[in-house]
Amino acid sequence: MRYGFVIDHNRCIGCHACTLACKEEHSVPLGVFRTWVKYIEKGAFPHASRHFGVMRCNHCDDAPCVAICPTSALFRRQDGIVDFDSSRCIGCKSCMQACPYDALYLDPGTHTAAKCNFCAHRIEMNLEPACVVVCPVQAIIAGDIDDPESRISEVIASAKVTARKPHKGTRPKLFYVGIEGDLLQPSMTEAASNYMFAERHSGSRHEDFPRWARPADHGSQSVPTDGDRPNVGAGRVVYDVAHPQPWAWIPAFYLWTKSIGAGILMVAALLLALAAPFDSGLRLIVPATALLFTGITALLLIADLHRPDRFYYILLKPNPRSWLVVGTWILIIYSILAAIWLIYGFGRDDYMPSLLVVMAAIAAGCSAGYSAFLFAQAKGRDLWQSPLFLWHLFIQAMLAGAATMIIAAVLDGYPHIRAIGDGGLEIVRLSNFVLVTAIALSTLMILGELSITPFSVDVQYAVDVIWRGRLRALFWLGVVGLGTILPVGLLFYTIATAATSRLLEISDAVAPLIGLLLFEKVWIDAGQAPPLS
Repeated sequence: MRYGFVIDHNRCIGCHACTLACKEEHSVPLGVFRTWVKYIEKGAFPHASRHFGVMRCNHCDDAPCVAICPTSALFRRQDGIVDFDSSRCIGCKSCMQACPYDALYLDPGTHTAAKCNFCAHRIEMNLEPACVVVCPVQAIIAGDIDDPESRISEVIASAKVTARKPHKGTRPKLFYVGIEGDLLQPSMTEAASNYMFAERHSGSRHEDFPRWARPADHGSQSVPTDGDRPNVGAGRVVYDVAHPQPWAWIPAFYLWTKSIGAGILMVAALLLALAAPFDSGLRLIVPATALLFTGITALLLIADLHRPDRFYYILLKPNPRSWLVVGTWILIIYSILAAIWLIYGFGRDDYMPSLLVVMAAIAAGCSAGYSAFLFAQAKGRDLWQSPLFLWHLFIQAMLAGAATMIIAAVLDGYPHIRAIGDGGLEIVRLSNFVLVTAIALSTLMILGELSITPFSVDVQYAVDVIWRGRLRALFWLGVVGLGTILPVGLLFYTIATAATSRLLEISDAVAPLIGLLLFEKVWIDAGQAPPLS
């Protein structure tokens, strides 16, 4: 048994009765929707047309929201309905990133996720969903897709049906008959500055770009402004509901602090492998810094929850398929190893077990890299599916670790740091070499992530927002200028002039750390820029 929907837009009159019935049946608060009607207009007078589509949860057979939910608050029932348990939800918003259809929202009253649940309580009483009952033209058909004698199966078998984003591999069970194709491809349309029934809270999507750089070749056109006339056939969204970006600055800080916390032990392990001596100060500062920033990472994760009082559900009610759960255990194991490293640092000799160093380095690498798998579970965001992201996270950790090591070493005892070998290489110099190498590799990774032929229009849109859109200042001035060109220039100046000073060394380390933080912000925002519905 697999329940699904068919919405026949040859019948649908766009009356919003389904939206109202859903709100009444489930007491859905103002400002959020489980089902809604989206309007677009195409063409120009006198050859203009209006089209509308009913949007809601697709009750996917392979639902990404179920996989990413860390507490199994979202689950797929045996009858195929994707339901939710608000009592388990911690408000992490990961499901909103995973859903390619904008079907989930945060309930402003309970601060937990919610969506269409097929009126499961009515199904259990052999009643049809409220939207089906109220539809005046019987445009909504619900039933068991696996039953060949059901009406829904007959429609699917006999009519030309389409689904939203089948390439996502979610196996959606919401099918449309007679719908305008652009309604299923949000990248094919542009939002108007005003809706026909209401003012919009924010500007249209083309405002991601300055006027001179608005996209004209992404399968979409800008809305008419200041006398501009769109090409005939361009789709314009004239009515929709709000879909705010779930993540803001906190996830960017979380990626940044995690890079520092994991990277400093990765770099320390590398320096120990090169026989670099650590004085008593660094033996304590390095693991203490790892613990500090890993702890800050955990606090940021909790702070970003809309139900932080339930953060411990990740441990008590875990979903082992979610990389939020796996990542939590990785951070715990890494913190334990860093704490053992710190205990050895209090010893009077320089002994450090090789096994501990290796295990800590591996755990640090896992701590740095697990976010790539978490972001890969966010199937709604195409930019985050980059195959280079895992390797980029490793390089970012090395960059952050080397920069932090330089700062720690300089503050601990510069310029009297012990030298190693006949060449007199110091910890600061070794860390500088690691830093400049990581900066170079990180630059190549960024170019690869942004310049490799995009596999979707959404990726191209996100990349253009970075190159020339609203994020261009953060990217070019912050990431490229401050985070790349300045530290490399300072390093070459130091080498050329043999200059040594605390201020110069610290500046050379702080600049790429700031650049890294700004890149995380750019990456988070750009990934959420393309619309999902």
